[in-house]
Amino acid sequence: MKKVIAAAFALAFVVTGSVTSLGQQQGSAEPAGAGSVARRIGSIQAIAGGNIRLTPDSGSQINVTVDPATQILRVAPGEKNLKNATRLKFEDLQVGDRILVAGKPGSDGLSIAASSVVVMKHSDVEARQQHEREDWQKRGLGGLVHAVEPAIGTITISISGFTGNKTVIVHSSKDTVIRRYAPDSVKFDDAKLSTLEEIKPGDQLRARGNRSDDGSELTASEIVSGTFRNLVGTIHSVDASTGTLSVQDLLTKRPLQLKVAAESQLRKLPAPAAQQIAMRLKGRPGTETNAGSASSAPGASGSEGGMEGRSPSRGAPDVQQMLGRLPAASLADLQKGDAVMIVSTEGTALSGGTVITLLSGVEPILQAAPTASQATMLTPWSLSVPTGDAANQ
Repeated sequence: MKKVIAAAFALAFVVTGSVTSLGQQQGSAEPAGAGSVARRIGSIQAIAGGNIRLTPDSGSQINVTVDPATQILRVAPGEKNLKNATRLKFEDLQVGDRILVAGKPGSDGLSIAASSVVVMKHSDVEARQQHEREDWQKRGLGGLVHAVEPAIGTITISISGFTGNKTVIVHSSKDTVIRRYAPDSVKFDDAKLSTLEEIKPGDQLRARGNRSDDGSELTASEIVSGTFRNLVGTIHSVDASTGTLSVQDLLTKRPLQLKVAAESQLRKLPAPAAQQIAMRLKGRPGTETNAGSASSAPGASGSEGGMEGRSPSRGAPDVQQMLGRLPAASLADLQKGDAVMIVSTEGTALSGGTVITLLSGVEPILQAAPTASQATMLTPWSLSVPTGDAANQ
């Protein structure tokens, strides 16, 4: 949410008519004196009388005084200026709304007498986030990077499906927003602006944009990538009190300690769905086929835990959408000996890092996969779901 308001106010007009960049606005307060103006961006914590308690994106809480002369303007998420702003009354403000305040600073540095308040309604931000989630679901795909060609702006990714791997070429341009996941973060919103040169073979990548008719190419409006660790193994121990678990990696035969954060996605695959996937794995061909896309946004249509989800590129059921509909699980649901598929942050040689996604109930899949690496067909689902917060940076 902070990133939405930052983008919307990046070129926001102050009511005096000047245009100031967000980098100059945010967190700056000139010394009190004639003509000095303070500006703060944050969320409304409380409203009482003609006062707003503002929690800024950085620094201490600020008391904002609003009087009848204060101009209050509403902007929509994604707006770059106040051209389409509409006027609001003070009583229209609500706790949770995001605001940019400009006015005379108090001598204590903890108060502002507002001359203008630019508002982004909390409900508007939520609607924008929902739209972004739906767009990633509709026009997004995810897979493992096979090759990168910065000179021509293309990335070749491999998308795993029930019937094999499909190669998709992702095209980027100067207008494509490219981000990179933080080294030890499971949050999409922690991803930083990046370049095509930072994307490496073996990375996981998600992109959204317009696909070709046959689904073999995508012209991307947004790309996010990261280096993650894929694990297939069995639970050795679980400590719910510390939010950690130990997994015996089937490939290295070594135990790894993993941290489970609040943002970690834990899911359990119902037995019927696991059996269906196992049956398809047993019959999978060795050549590339049109296996469909790997959209990773949850909430896709279709029955829960079923195989009904179909990829927009036509053909095989969409594994990622099916997984996204699974109900959440917890550490308490895991037992010693359970087979799991895990995607985690890179971690170190002795640590598995932080769990991004853990899928249990996969015993039939591991039995059907000739090698543990084939079971990693599920990993593009791992990347955290964009909320729309960073959509317009």
